[in-house]
Amino acid sequence: MELNNRIDHTLLKSNATVTDIEQLASEALTYNFYSVCVNPYFVELAKHYLKDSNIKIACVVGFPLGANSIETKVFEAKQAKQDGADEIDLVMNIGAFKSQNYDYVQREIDEVCDSVNLPVKVIVETSELTREELKIACDIVNKSKATFIKTSTGFSSSGANVEDIKFMRKHIIKGKQIKASGGIKDKETALKMLEAGADRLGTSSSVKIVSE
Repeated sequence: MELNNRIDHTLLKSNATVTDIEQLASEALTYNFYSVCVNPYFVELAKHYLKDSNIKIACVVGFPLGANSIETKVFEAKQAKQDGADEIDLVMNIGAFKSQNYDYVQREIDEVCDSVNLPVKVIVETSELTREELKIACDIVNKSKATFIKTSTGFSSSGANVEDIKFMRKHIIKGKQIKASGGIKDKETALKMLEAGADRLGTSSSVKIVSE
């Protein structure tokens, strides 16, 4: 698969405007990226700009802290689907996870998955987790109905790194996928992530990466 088809072309800044989303969609069409990844407010607009294409719309849920209730996340995911989202990038409840309330985290993921019946990528925020915690997060995703485990929101202390991807690849079962996101700003880094075992990349530097 070509590099462009592995990229979720992403714009999640709080100050993104309608014009920025139009540009994001235009770039996605020009470079044939797999998807665009946007905040809930812009799903309908992104869908409008991309309606005659095969480019998917991914929407973040519980973003960026993951601290909403399950009910709120389910509502947000259902609304995103209604507005035209094809995939959901769900921030797990990191506070609940780090409090070792693993059953809650598992239930949250599965309730969101059941509510939309779309591919769900679980953002575990690797920079916040120890190695042991990352293994547990992999186990939870393995047992869940989610399609992907995803490294980062891009809003924490750091994003994806190659060592985390290699570690996740060792602990994620066959059939589940990995999305690397956060801090992927050049082609060399993008290729290293894929080589380490990532299936999809989330980046706002997509155009620069495929143009290099």
